[in-house]
Amino acid sequence: MLVKKKIILKALNLFLSLGFKSVTMDDLAESMSISKKTIYQFFKNKNQLISSCTESIQKQLVETFKEIRKNADNPIVELFEMKKEAMKILGNTETSPQFQLQKFYPEIYEEIKDREFNLFKDNIQESLKRGIKSEYFRKEINIDFVTRIYLNGMRGVRDINLFPLNEFKVDEVIEDFIEYHLRAISTKKGLSLLNKVYKKSEL
Repeated sequence: MLVKKKIILKALNLFLSLGFKSVTMDDLAESMSISKKTIYQFFKNKNQLISSCTESIQKQLVETFKEIRKNADNPIVELFEMKKEAMKILGNTETSPQFQLQKFYPEIYEEIKDREFNLFKDNIQESLKRGIKSEYFRKEINIDFVTRIYLNGMRGVRDINLFPLNEFKVDEVIEDFIEYHLRAISTKKGLSLLNKVYKKSEL
């Protein structure tokens, strides 16, 4: 299992720096000083390796988001901090992992979307509960409904067919969606804080 983890880590590093399409199994084997046969003991093809790598990224993000929630002063700032972390992976250009997966590996891209709900729903729900308890979010919101709408919305704004990269920047679209989401569920106290966050970011 240790070898498999090492392969995933090295492949991730190569994929994120050079692109999913560009990196071959030969490149990976050479960079690790191992044979392709060793790689194929754990992954039957490149697609399976990419799938494992994307799942690893998602799980890493879940853990990162948990840390952010633990350290953030409130659930509103928390969402913007999560967005910053996600953007380190998503990117804004056609060389970004997001674009390459959607264009060249649509089946894997669909897998990612299918995994998102189960991986991230608890995090989102905890954040919503925290927001209600601290009176930043309205107490009457339906947590399950808002969680699903939020995750579905986040999928939509990252869809490069809906928001082409030559017309939209991913980080700006995501930030607009977060604001849209927060303004829909926030109390007056929450809206006041949100306005302060935006005023501070303009300084």
